[in-house]
Amino acid sequence: MRTHLPSKTTPSHGGVRGADFNPRSPQFEGRFGRIFRSLPPASWSEEALQKLAGDGQEENRMSADPEKDDRNLPTAPNEDVDENGKPRESRLHDDEENSGIDAGYTYFGQFIDHDITFDPASSLQQRNDVNALVDFRTPALDLDSVYGSGPDDQPYMYTGNGRKFQLGRDLFEGLGGKAIGKDLPRHSWTDDDGEHHRALIGDKRNDENVIVSQLHGIFLQFHNRLADDHSNWSFAEIQRHVRWHYQYVVLHDFLPKITCSDVYKNILPHLSNNGSIFDYPPRLHFYKPHNDAFMPVEFAVAAYRFGHSMVRPIYRLNTKLTGGNNPDTTDPNEKARGIDGRQFIFAGLKERGLNGFDQFPKEWGIDWNLFFDLTQNKDSRKNKNRTQPAYKIDSSLVNPLAFLPEFSQINKQPPLDNISKLQPQPQLDRQNKPMINNLAFRNLLRGMSMGLPSGQDVARAMSYQPLREEDMRVGKATNADEFNKLPILRDIHSDFIGKAPLWYYILAEAAHDWQIKGGKTETPVSLGKVGSRIVLETFVGLLLQDSHSFLRQAPTWTPQIGKKDKFDMPDLIKYALKL
Repeated sequence: MRTHLPSKTTPSHGGVRGADFNPRSPQFEGRFGRIFRSLPPASWSEEALQKLAGDGQEENRMSADPEKDDRNLPTAPNEDVDENGKPRESRLHDDEENSGIDAGYTYFGQFIDHDITFDPASSLQQRNDVNALVDFRTPALDLDSVYGSGPDDQPYMYTGNGRKFQLGRDLFEGLGGKAIGKDLPRHSWTDDDGEHHRALIGDKRNDENVIVSQLHGIFLQFHNRLADDHSNWSFAEIQRHVRWHYQYVVLHDFLPKITCSDVYKNILPHLSNNGSIFDYPPRLHFYKPHNDAFMPVEFAVAAYRFGHSMVRPIYRLNTKLTGGNNPDTTDPNEKARGIDGRQFIFAGLKERGLNGFDQFPKEWGIDWNLFFDLTQNKDSRKNKNRTQPAYKIDSSLVNPLAFLPEFSQINKQPPLDNISKLQPQPQLDRQNKPMINNLAFRNLLRGMSMGLPSGQDVARAMSYQPLREEDMRVGKATNADEFNKLPILRDIHSDFIGKAPLWYYILAEAAHDWQIKGGKTETPVSLGKVGSRIVLETFVGLLLQDSHSFLRQAPTWTPQIGKKDKFDMPDLIKYALKL
């Protein structure tokens, strides 16, 4: 059954940033909270957490080895044939890739995170009172990260009549290529440090890398396309349509890809029974707000950070780019190493990484078929036009994430002789000490500072059998033989015996499930039961607590865009860009 949107509309501002629901409980309105209040916090020495995280240089552990000048690794050449014209078979598959999830969903997941949670106040290195922390995003899938406070309060984000979004300059498919997208609108100025171009958007974090920046632009263009196609709709009506399509994609496209199918079906029985949530209510056993929605720290600080393991070290933005430091020039050294035409997610040289918070070359327009399978052509995975898969969900983060640009020094001179020199070095803080720029270490410290319970305790609270000590491996899930050689958590430090950090545990659980399924390079990887239940219960709970969500107002509603009974992220992109 296909139903249409109800006639009820939201206020002219779209009800963003908390105005969409009536706060009744100050404890939970825009705040963090706990799902497992009765479980004791787990703690470890910083030395133990540092050993588990590694440093991305010598002790690698959760931080992968530096990228190598190896033609058969992710930095392989563009060509699928060698210098003699023979097929380069070893080039066809990267054993860290996850065949079940396209790379674009890594950044859609990041985009969602920026919509529902923002904690700028907590400390990494001291215990935080979770109930006192404010979530600076509304705990709802309402796109407040896109709409901000609305056209009346933030008119610089909108066109003159406030009905559509401002867009930035054209983005092109390489040098001399066609225009394939729009940059974000930016405010530009020059000072003693040079030129700056800051995005004028609802959440600055959606400009923190080139990929999520252009994905944010997709949602601006999706809104504008709906406005053009429905000239009789008010701003509030357009906004509601955008939100509902977005929520539908989260529930019916994103979550089934990243979570365990058994847990998904158990929590959402109405989907299997082709019915309504009123006949088959969602089964939420742990996420139970007393009044209004809250953001669980078990989700925000642990379970939902699984996406960090999905990040690839290097990406192809479009097939027309050939250069490295310059979009129109192929450096011989880069071509020999196979990184010409591709960019590292983060790099010590601005022009070689997808570092954000500034303008990037206009030739870096994204061909979205390289990130989402817009054509449903899986054979394209075997050439440079392929849809790039995400990396497997496992207890390994790619090397660039050990050197986050926000806490690192960025080089101004291009180090072209080898890849390792593209890596940034830590900045010094006010005490002249290196800042913590390793993402794995930051995540582990964050979990302890929030007083999270151990992974084993959470599994037992859910009535699941915890992973055995010998099943908790640290490193890449490439193939079963190599996986079984990885170090065991308890052997890295005795602090971990019987109590694994929850974030690590959720990654290890996913890798363990992959191993049980055969542990082959091509075996898809999703979250295990503990990770899936925390993630699913949080998302479904947020939708149910939001009186303006489609799941509350019209649970049998389906989008009118795309094919019947199907609407996913590729459909949203194609509509936004008129593909």
